[in-house]
Amino acid sequence: MRIAIAGSTGNIGARTVAVLERDGHDVVRISRSLGVDLSTGDGLDDALAGVEAVIDVTNASAADRDETVAYLGGTTRNLLAAEERAGVRHHVLLSIAGIDRIDGNAHYAGKREQERLVAAGPVPWTIVPATQFHDFAEMVAGWTEQDGVATIAPLLVQPIAPADVAVVLAEIATGEPQGRYVDVAGPETQDLVDMARRTHRTRGRTVKLVPTWSAVFGPTMAGNVLLPGEGARIAPTTFDEWLAEQR
Repeated sequence: MRIAIAGSTGNIGARTVAVLERDGHDVVRISRSLGVDLSTGDGLDDALAGVEAVIDVTNASAADRDETVAYLGGTTRNLLAAEERAGVRHHVLLSIAGIDRIDGNAHYAGKREQERLVAAGPVPWTIVPATQFHDFAEMVAGWTEQDGVATIAPLLVQPIAPADVAVVLAEIATGEPQGRYVDVAGPETQDLVDMARRTHRTRGRTVKLVPTWSAVFGPTMAGNVLLPGEGARIAPTTFDEWLAEQR
């Protein structure tokens, strides 16, 4: 198949490209750095010529709720309109498990807007809600780290390996549209603070972690809200196995 990936140079996008090309598919990379601008639509029509399916793994820096919703909403509208013109048969959106249970998070608000537009849009679709990735804890700590100290919320998560997400997306894109897919998660629950500590140790870094609900994530994300729902698809790679690959 000829499959386009929006966000092809990112963490998940690059891995999904590799999986699809390994399986013999013709992959079209959509990225601003490659001359295709989702925010304006420039280059989209040419990029989607002959494309049968599109996987959207784009992201946005989420400082402001309204800006994030406007940006992700705008890029999604442009992408869906171009897909309709090109006759694309399947739009696959990577989303986040549990975001309908959380308010006040700018990035999650943007992802909900993407979901809304895809579900109401002109192209047959599958939305894939995944839990946080194994490298999420290290990334979150990095947002606040200063002089060897970082604040981090003690979130309960069931993280998934980025490589496992790529395999699921590639599988779904080559099949028929399924609407809202089940949550996709890793095999074990973890505490985000402990994940960050163990990742830093593996990388040979010393960072003092200060657990708090008053930094990036608030108490609305406490408890089980980020865990996958019933009937979730469980990917195989554990956090320990992923950590071993980081050495």
